[in-house]
Amino acid sequence: MSVLRAVELPDFGREGRRPELPAALHAQRLRAAAARAADTGLDCLVVYADREHSASLAYLTGFDPRFEEALLLLGADGRKHLLVGNECAGYLPDAELGITWELFQDFSLPGQARDASRPLAAILGGFGIGPSSRVGCIGWKTLDGALCADAATAIEIPAYVVDALRELTGSRDRVRNANALFNGLSAQTRPGLRIVNEAPQIAAFEHASTVTSSGVLALVHELRPGVPEWQFERHLDAQGLPLSCHRMLSFGDKAKRGLASAGEGMAALGEPYTTAFGVTGALTCRAGRVAASAADVPADQRDFVDALSRNYFDVVAAWYGALRVDTTGGAVFDACERARDASLMHFALNPGHCLHLDEWLHSPFAAGSAVPLVSGMALQMDIIPVSLGPFSCINAEDGVVLADADLRKRLAHEHPGLWQRVVRRRAFMHAALGIALDESVLPLSNMPAWLPPYALDLRRVLALTTSA
Repeated sequence: MSVLRAVELPDFGREGRRPELPAALHAQRLRAAAARAADTGLDCLVVYADREHSASLAYLTGFDPRFEEALLLLGADGRKHLLVGNECAGYLPDAELGITWELFQDFSLPGQARDASRPLAAILGGFGIGPSSRVGCIGWKTLDGALCADAATAIEIPAYVVDALRELTGSRDRVRNANALFNGLSAQTRPGLRIVNEAPQIAAFEHASTVTSSGVLALVHELRPGVPEWQFERHLDAQGLPLSCHRMLSFGDKAKRGLASAGEGMAALGEPYTTAFGVTGALTCRAGRVAASAADVPADQRDFVDALSRNYFDVVAAWYGALRVDTTGGAVFDACERARDASLMHFALNPGHCLHLDEWLHSPFAAGSAVPLVSGMALQMDIIPVSLGPFSCINAEDGVVLADADLRKRLAHEHPGLWQRVVRRRAFMHAALGIALDESVLPLSNMPAWLPPYALDLRRVLALTTSA
């Protein structure tokens, strides 16, 4: 059971320089993707990206299109050809990757020149896509066969691209949804390429998590009544990292629309607040009350707010405690369900998910899920409670990575600063909050599971009664 306890949050520190992924890692990923395509009987992958959905292309190449769309043609034989619009012609992947590129101006914004490109069908045909070709489309979403008549041929990238591919291959069935090669989660097949992260990627994610958690921590420290939301947003400093979602901050009734951006809403004593801040590779969220204690909460809500906050932390602690390499997503889900008081809340979404350059990659956490949790997974503690009494917000989203002994050894050797921070975070969660983690669970946030339900008194946070 959870209680409020006086806890000092340490300064865990951060890297002096942002970790950068070497071109050699992207070259390795391109080879791996081509091999996966060949293994599944595909001749070519067509990787589509726009500003909202660029994570798979960025994973492969380090290139995320700005303003425009882009398309990477990746042959199972390793050939690589990139299509970009006018503005991205000067913003291309590292030349070391050996990717040829071509201007395709229909990816440019409306009203720009369209006089220097070949037709899409000519480009695709020139790459070798024809009547015998089997093509896998990569966008961002696998589609559920229970909702789609044929999930294998239900493709979410633009219709004009899919139409051209189907025309060239002469068959609807030869053009497939291949997103599972990148984000697939199944008990029967190996995980998608982006599900399992290498040590350099984990270091980049940890740096991103220090950015988001430091920003949210700075904002929460400044919360006070009588100030509009937009004045607090300046604390959510991305420090040059691209955003993975818009910055969120809401007070009062507006907090019911938890995805809303900061506006003119004014913080008022006793009312709910919620904030979230995400950059590529990390997201941090906190929610609670603009209050110093339960005494500041309206009298008819106090008991419920207190009970909801405590039970929410019980669920959070159960999630962390159940995590480990080689358990299943269903086992973690069951642990959360056992801790949840069904009279107080239900879950808005899955209790957690896989995290990558995009904020939500896929989720193994569902009732009955036999999906194994594997070393290299980056996971978000994303338990969003929907209160079943008076409206109230409480949240404590942070990220972790699962790592077996070999990956832990590599991280400790290649990224000693990261490793020291992870060790200190684990010790803090155990000693101060009562959450004992399996040795395979590596917290990335600089405020790991730290949750003051009354944000005007940050000295008192939720902790398990078993903590020291």
